[in-house]
Amino acid sequence: MLTELRIARLGVIDDATLELGPGFTAVTGETGAGKTMVVSGLGLLTGGKAESRLIRHGADRALVEGRLSIDPELAAAVDAAGGQVEDAEVLLSRVLMPSRSRALLGGAQVTAPGLAEAVGERITIHGQSEQIRLGSAERQREVLDAFGGPEASALLADYRTRWVQQRAWAAELVQLTTDAQARARELALLEFGLAEVEKADPQPGEDAALVTEQRRLQSVDDLRLGARAAIVALAGDDESATDGPSALGLVGTARKALAAIAPEDEQAESLARRVDEASFLLADAAGDLASYMAGLDADPARLEWIAERLATLQGLTRRYGETIDEVLAWAQQAAVDVTRLTGSDDRIAQLGGLLATGRGELEGLAARITAAREASAAELARLVEAELAALAMPNARLAFDVSPLEDLGPHGADAVALLFSANPGSAPAPLAKVASGGELSRVRLALEVVLAAGADGRTFVFDEVDAGVGGAVALEIGRRLARLAEHAQVIVVTHLAQVAAFADRHYVVLKADDGQVTTSGVREVARAERVDELARMMAGLDGTDAARAHATELLAEASRA
Repeated sequence: MLTELRIARLGVIDDATLELGPGFTAVTGETGAGKTMVVSGLGLLTGGKAESRLIRHGADRALVEGRLSIDPELAAAVDAAGGQVEDAEVLLSRVLMPSRSRALLGGAQVTAPGLAEAVGERITIHGQSEQIRLGSAERQREVLDAFGGPEASALLADYRTRWVQQRAWAAELVQLTTDAQARARELALLEFGLAEVEKADPQPGEDAALVTEQRRLQSVDDLRLGARAAIVALAGDDESATDGPSALGLVGTARKALAAIAPEDEQAESLARRVDEASFLLADAAGDLASYMAGLDADPARLEWIAERLATLQGLTRRYGETIDEVLAWAQQAAVDVTRLTGSDDRIAQLGGLLATGRGELEGLAARITAAREASAAELARLVEAELAALAMPNARLAFDVSPLEDLGPHGADAVALLFSANPGSAPAPLAKVASGGELSRVRLALEVVLAAGADGRTFVFDEVDAGVGGAVALEIGRRLARLAEHAQVIVVTHLAQVAAFADRHYVVLKADDGQVTTSGVREVARAERVDELARMMAGLDGTDAARAHATELLAEASRA
């Protein structure tokens, strides 16, 4: 329930606050005074489209705020948005600026759709657009399902969840079936490649190791010559007739010279030790060179095998990676892809089974939904006809036609059409085609009154609910709105005194004009002021005794209802 509404710089309204409460609130005023700005403001609080043209002329922004009683679901939404709850109420806000708008929930910024979702069905606005929407098959189905209550809602929610899953399975099946040939081609290529890699059986880093070995075998003669030259330089040449100088021989001479003088000088002794170490190192190097040269044997057969092996590995690296390590990584992923692709046929079979089972479950739920709708249709039509009779339409006939669709849809297997006839002898026909504006207003109101049994705590806003009616019919509309207000909060913007008289509180939108700018404000009226406003609405005259007497009588009539 809304407890307060504040509108600032919206249209002709400069700044106005409406203190609201349970029951029936009427908003009246002269034509052009700005009554519709109240409805526009409420529309903004429910996430409606923000239009810069609504900003008051000369202002840089407009503001609409509303205080809404909290409930557990709304409290959770406020908490999720990071907002705050104060005194069991949450503040809803919309700020309009020329280039953008802001929506606030409990002081936290949210999107307009987020605000609409949080408010949900707590505030329902019925204007001319709602009358038009009532003529649509979708809205007529929603009305019928709403009458079914929580049990019908749970059944529909279960059906909807299963229907969405069924659609997902069907889409996946189509995709898998459509891509079957492409998968087969991909699978063949992967299996061929894996077989080729498996046959070659490459080892990690093998290509690099073989290239190194190949280079060594190809250079064995050069390597032997280099090693021989190094050995001769270090240790001399035993095979040569002349004994040339060698590094070990020269170092040996240096050792003897230093050994002779070492006892005489500590520094010379230190140098002698270093030369000894150098001699040992040179001797080790010469030995290692001899071993190295001894291992440098030509192996033509091994060299030929390496060339063949590298050719095989290069065939793999041309197709599956730059190196053998990359080839092995490709093979690992290819094995995973093969498992996925070979599993597609199993998935196709699985999906077929899921769809068949799911279809049966959906059809069962759809049949239950149809039965519930048919039961609701007869009862809802009977109750609405009784309300229409009280609204001066005693001959009106209403029927919800529940007919089968060609296939299951997101809301079941039914097409719902609201058929209407206002006169005896006329066959019921689609509501949108045969109902006048006044008749459509009354049908809508009758539906709301009937559905209000489950609307405790909700807020209904009516604009132009009395369009095209007057006199006794207007009185009955007032009575029905008062009945609706027994279960819910009702806010009505009206130009009929017969409707406004039934309100628990009455606000008047007042217009002032200084010759340049029109400004409107909102003020609550009671007692004598309310009588004056009703008199103005009925007769267009302020303060005449006849008009005031009529207004007083109207209030008395409403109080007895």
